[in-house]
Amino acid sequence: MKEMDCVEVIVEKECYAKEGVHKGMQGWICHPEFVGGTWLVNFPQCGEKDDIAEISIKETDLKLLPSMDASINERIHAAFEKNPAGDK
Repeated sequence: MKEMDCVEVIVEKECYAKEGVHKGMQGWICHPEFVGGTWLVNFPQCGEKDDIAEISIKETDLKLLPSMDASINERIHAAFEKNPAGDK
């Protein structure tokens, strides 16, 4: 992986959830340095809406994607806002 790559979170972890990031969310690697086994990843929303988060994610918790769809982030974020326990 490298800066500007599109990625998806493939696990649900409390440390990510505290920042609003959940399994299935898509983002992009926004810093060129790979530090301590993690990448700094930005998780945007559509249009001019504020980003959900910009946090360090373990490389093993990411899957490389050919492109990103921020609308997926909005759906997942809304589902967890509606039901914080994550029961769908």
